[in-house]
Amino acid sequence: MPKVSVGILGATGSVGQKFIELLQQHPWFEITALAASERSAGKRYSDSVTWIQSTPLSPQVAEMQVRACEPDLSCQVLFSGLDSNVAGEIETNFARAGYFVLSNAKNHRWDPDVPLLVPEINSDHLQLLERQRYKGRIVTNPNCSTTGLVVALKPLYDAFGIEAAHVVTMQALSGAGYPGVPSLAIQDNVIPLIPGEEEKVEMEPLKILGSYENGSIRNANLIISAHCNRVAVLDGHTECVSVKLSRKTSEEEIIQAWNNYSAEPQQWKLPSAPAKVVRYLREENAPQPRLHRNLDKGMSVVVGRLRKCALLDYKFVLLSHNTIRGAAGGAILNAELMVKKGIIPQHSELSTQY
Repeated sequence: MPKVSVGILGATGSVGQKFIELLQQHPWFEITALAASERSAGKRYSDSVTWIQSTPLSPQVAEMQVRACEPDLSCQVLFSGLDSNVAGEIETNFARAGYFVLSNAKNHRWDPDVPLLVPEINSDHLQLLERQRYKGRIVTNPNCSTTGLVVALKPLYDAFGIEAAHVVTMQALSGAGYPGVPSLAIQDNVIPLIPGEEEKVEMEPLKILGSYENGSIRNANLIISAHCNRVAVLDGHTECVSVKLSRKTSEEEIIQAWNNYSAEPQQWKLPSAPAKVVRYLREENAPQPRLHRNLDKGMSVVVGRLRKCALLDYKFVLLSHNTIRGAAGGAILNAELMVKKGIIPQHSELSTQY
């Protein structure tokens, strides 16, 4: 099929770079535009970026000219890695001009007509797009810690019901962007505050796990309490979770629910979809970021250490790659789902045609 033309907003930042790394050899998408702040606009990409990804920058992308974040870019789809301080207005302007905006920023997540999308969980929420009054569309993906949490909770929510959850996150340094946390602040240390993070982890799952009813989302009826910490790990958010279930069950039934969980991305074998949405590891000391964050190209959520909880019902540990599954990779999977469903047309005409 013809490749869909895509651009990246905030292309020089850490999330923007991860978008480029994952899209350089994508079978469905072709990078045709890069945009960033005024200080980078007009420069070659290689001259405007400090490349921090493990995959080498392709010569083609390196030679591209960085454009300003104005809605005159030659692409249909835009992946936004913009900082939330500027993302809201810029993304709105592009959507008004006819672009499909896949945003990693928080600004539009709670708009009543914008899906907060995790394709394996709430693909039916794409029906919200019918309410949007833009020439284009806006779709968001959740906070990076929220993503791992809801993917692990969804099979249990469907099979047994969940009344409450308690989560303690140990979040990787890459989640703070580049240059991120000063080395003298994080070495020999744990920082028990990530501003705004706990509110996101407590509230976003309610929309994601909610039901689409009569043109809007009815939030899920559960309570989540979160503690969020920054730790000296490069990539991979670890989360210790306890859950109170609505129906009594066994450890083996819970593991079976995780291992058997599948959804449209797996059925359609979308390019970025993990073969296993959740991977349960039975080793006593798993999961660990350094060993397991890249399973299924970083798109699986890895779970382990399931056992009974003295306060709630069960507790477990999950690991999710924050810059792949929780950021750029998640947004790319959203776009793949929208292409498969025919929401994003499979041709190369500019977005201003819509």
